[in-house]
Amino acid sequence: MKICSTLVISLSLLLSSIATANTSATAIAPNLPTYSKIYDDQRDPFKDATAALALAKETNRQVLIEIGGNWCSWCHKMDSFLAKNPDVYKALHSQYVLLKISVSDSNENNDFMKSLPPVLGYPHMYVSTAQGKMILSKDTAELLAGNDYSKSQWLSFLTDWSVNTTKAKAKLAASVD
Repeated sequence: MKICSTLVISLSLLLSSIATANTSATAIAPNLPTYSKIYDDQRDPFKDATAALALAKETNRQVLIEIGGNWCSWCHKMDSFLAKNPDVYKALHSQYVLLKISVSDSNENNDFMKSLPPVLGYPHMYVSTAQGKMILSKDTAELLAGNDYSKSQWLSFLTDWSVNTTKAKAKLAASVD
């Protein structure tokens, strides 16, 4: 009986810790706009981009545009990675406004996609300033270590392209000229 109750308690603690880990990422940024949470091929990407840029200006962040879709297994893998790594999730949402743009067979969002450099694969990301200046096109395969996303590579990427880092780089470049 003692072994059974110990097993039940251990199992309960394990399930509780798994539930906490899965919800802790969303607790960090609970009020994300819909365009930051899901790929929706019915959404207007231009309207969402305008809203994301306005929010980025208000909050002194860059915009991270993520191109993908509900059909994309690597997009789901990336979402899962972010949910399981609250420090990466927090760094992402504290330094960037995430804008998910859906591309699918039913809606390729061609007009919006024409305004961006070519996509190499999915998911693909772009970093834009709050003023709408595109500063990076990023193949997410560069964030992999083997078959999984790398926590250290994600954190480095987020830091390297944050508002503070890009402003410091611009100041340095201006002082050299």
